Amino acid sequence: MIEKKKKWKLADFDYPLPEKYIAQYPAKRRDQSKLMVIHKDSGEIEHKTFSNLPDYFKKNDLLITNNTKVFPARLYANKDRTEAKVEVFLLRELENDLWEVMVRPARKVRIGNKLMFTKNVYCDVIDNTISGGRVVRFEYENEDIYEVIDKVGISPLPPYIKRESEPKDKVRYQTIFAEERGAVAAPTAGLHFTEGLIKRLHKKGAKTANTTLHIGLGTFRPVQVEDLNRHQMDSEYFEVSPDTAMLINETKKKRKKVFAVGTSTVRSLETVAVSGFQVSPKRGWTDKFIYPPYDFKMVDAMITNFHQPKSTLLMMISAFADRDLIMKAYREAKKNNYRFLSYGDAMLII
Repeated sequence: MIEKKKKWKLADFDYPLPEKYIAQYPAKRRDQSKLMVIHKDSGEIEHKTFSNLPDYFKKNDLLITNNTKVFPARLYANKDRTEAKVEVFLLRELENDLWEVMVRPARKVRIGNKLMFTKNVYCDVIDNTISGGRVVRFEYENEDIYEVIDKVGISPLPPYIKRESEPKDKVRYQTIFAEERGAVAAPTAGLHFTEGLIKRLHKKGAKTANTTLHIGLGTFRPVQVEDLNRHQMDSEYFEVSPDTAMLINETKKKRKKVFAVGTSTVRSLETVAVSGFQVSPKRGWTDKFIYPPYDFKMVDAMITNFHQPKSTLLMMISAFADRDLIMKAYREAKKNNYRFLSYGDAMLII
């Protein structure tokens, strides 16, 4: 396991990732992605297919997913006077019709500008944010704001996918668990699941439950400081329901395993962990940053994808397993032509 005395630096989580390893499209079938299985205590590494995942579950084990739903957060507008084209990326709703956004080109968008999406849909720029974004107020007629966004917005893809969004991305860049809209990026570990695979888990006696964490753009942002103690995570909205909390506590009481699908689910669970290895239901905002050394209280196994160099996601899984073992696994993944990042292959750390 991780050496507790070592002080990890940003450079410890860097590795070469040539573009040829970055998946530009998903696998033909969700559950036909490759699955690397890492046994964190023994250091054993297995190469499987995601459809083999139920083999690692036992009766009364619990699978917890993130049911956030990606919404079409990328919009294109024209400035009302100059008709200059502006990209507007929705980050989060502050209150009714008031949104925090990123704009591009930022230097051309100022307080007082009106950005036109259609003849009857526009937003007024009313403030700047400390992170370089803008606060805008939407104006429209006789519709729900999300109906408006669905009409004028485009489903966003991560910046490392070097192509335009296609119609099939609306389905494939969304998990089968997606219910609660609010994410600008998918919880990608969940993209590999199918209804059939969930049925197989239930047939083995495993249980399933959902959490919610609305993933923001910060998930793609590399850490910029060498001293990890100085890194500040973006806050993201999360919710762990009473039913999910009860299932987790029952699972822990029976000494069965909690399998977390994705780093976003892990953050939710570790945020609500209380003494005695129990969780309490909660909703709110979390900026929890998990990096080595860290003692996990709730999660026994983690399903995740292969992450970017210097990312907080890579740091989290390096806290869950030995950092050197993770780096060894990543080297082995490249040798075996695994596909990396959002549309790439999966890893089970157990």
